[in-house]
Amino acid sequence: MIRSATLCAAALSLATAGVASAQAERGAIYQTAPAMNATLANRVTPQMDALLDRLIVDGREMELDGVRVFEANDKFLPGKIAIGLAHAILSAPEGDPRRERYLAGFRRLADLTLEDENETWGIYYYVSALHQLHDAGLLDQAVSAPTLARLRERLDWRGFVRQDDLTLINLPNNYYGVAFSIARLRFLLGWEDASGSEALLARTLDHFRRYSGEYGFADETDGEGRFDRYSVLLIGEIAQRFIETGVEPPPEVRTWLRRSVDLLLPRFNLRGEGFEYGRSIGTYGETAFLEVLTAAAALDILTDEEERMAYAFSSRITARYADFWLDSGTGSVNLWDHGRKTDAYRGKHRILGENLSLSHQLYYTNALWNRAGYQDQAPDAGFAHWLGGLPRSTVTWFSRGEFDRLLVTWRDGDRLVGLPLINGGPGQHMNNPYYPAPFSPGVLSGSADATFPQLVPRLTLADGAVLQPLSWFRDVRVDEQADGVVVEYRQDEMDLMGENAPRRDARAAASTRFELRTKSVERSDVITLAAGQTGADVDLEFATFSYGAQAGPDGIRFAGGEVERFTAVGLTCRAVEPDAPAYRTPVGPYATVVRCTGRITGAEGRIGWRLAFRS
Repeated sequence: MIRSATLCAAALSLATAGVASAQAERGAIYQTAPAMNATLANRVTPQMDALLDRLIVDGREMELDGVRVFEANDKFLPGKIAIGLAHAILSAPEGDPRRERYLAGFRRLADLTLEDENETWGIYYYVSALHQLHDAGLLDQAVSAPTLARLRERLDWRGFVRQDDLTLINLPNNYYGVAFSIARLRFLLGWEDASGSEALLARTLDHFRRYSGEYGFADETDGEGRFDRYSVLLIGEIAQRFIETGVEPPPEVRTWLRRSVDLLLPRFNLRGEGFEYGRSIGTYGETAFLEVLTAAAALDILTDEEERMAYAFSSRITARYADFWLDSGTGSVNLWDHGRKTDAYRGKHRILGENLSLSHQLYYTNALWNRAGYQDQAPDAGFAHWLGGLPRSTVTWFSRGEFDRLLVTWRDGDRLVGLPLINGGPGQHMNNPYYPAPFSPGVLSGSADATFPQLVPRLTLADGAVLQPLSWFRDVRVDEQADGVVVEYRQDEMDLMGENAPRRDARAAASTRFELRTKSVERSDVITLAAGQTGADVDLEFATFSYGAQAGPDGIRFAGGEVERFTAVGLTCRAVEPDAPAYRTPVGPYATVVRCTGRITGAEGRIGWRLAFRS
């Protein structure tokens, strides 16, 4: 029997009012939650003030949880420092000693970091901070004239956009919005005319039209079919830049934003949990909801009821940030320790920057809610009841054609299960947060940058080639039934592992069927080997937060956790304790790994599995 492995929540005590119950690995259930503004004022601002005070005093010598923050190669850090200090300055009333302290700190740190590396998002953060200070009449106090002149030279979008054709220089497509924002803010500061921002806005919208197609979600690639958190968030970021810079968005932006809202609404919950699949989730998967929802509220895209529920959920996200993600032992957000894991590019070397950017997302979205009249207002008491009226199933299409991309969502009481078929393009296809597998916040998870075969079969052919059915979804059919959802599709080629981009390999094909039901999820595959193949070894894993595994005739049962039983078909399975660093998730470590093996000896093999959940 596998011993229980309890996941560790943040060390910060659960001081938030209205916490009805908590599971260590998932955080609190907020039957009621404090006002978003109150959580920021009472929990987040003191934490951030303490970090900023240390930064002002220690300068380049600052360490945070063992990281020397200025030696950590965080290419956005100067901009994040600027926006963090701008929030502190503007939140302190005139005459408050804190304002003078943070103005002096801004001036010192602007000089200190003037020639430090600062790219893309860091440029945006910095120029946004300067714009806010300018509008408040405080810019001259915060930055010396020589430093401001040098910043005007350095804080420019032209460093990552080719001026002749306005193409990005080795960056993903969401950076068009970053470039537009910088150009527009430079115009508002009087640093350039409007031509650059107008051209970049046109390019941003043109790209969105070209690669979002008829369904209105941004492809993370140039049409190769990867749709993740960024595909939903990008239009929220674009809309926020319209709001920030005082530009009226065109009608199509409102249409695209509404489609993102429709994907997010069925994911609301009492814990404040966010996206369940793809990269850069965890706390960023939660603040993405804040950015999209506040943009939709500010642009009057939500109904009155949706707006109240969006604010209620925003308040829970903020409470979760304070209770679950902040660690009182370090004074920092925790994305990396106590069994947690995030994407490598958000490694712990960026610890100070992650505190600053996450708090910025909280602060600016809270300001929009305050502006809408919700400052210190208790969330709607009917939120839990409203959740019960959400549709049990939804289907969100991203693209259809030679290959289909979509997201199926199933609400089983308070449990949400998402089935993403979204895995095209280079860079992520091999990583299991993008697999065509069920994901459920705090229940079924992938592991950032990890390639173990989580709930998806992996074939090894006689020549050692490794194939998986990951990317080439054809003829997807979704049957929404009264008691569940059935999803069927075929892949005439599998994905050859070992390369950065998906590569079709016709030596194996698969027909797949999922059944999402009350208290269960089931997958079955018919795998066909091409002529000339002598067989294939198959392996599959199920890494789970459930514990106390015991094998029996009806599969592997778990003594605790939300998954009660795992049953495999055509495979032999055993449960082991996690034995590698890969077996960690954004919220904490897995407790058990079920490893399954089998072999296809003829032209066709049938394998599958079933998960049964506790009530």
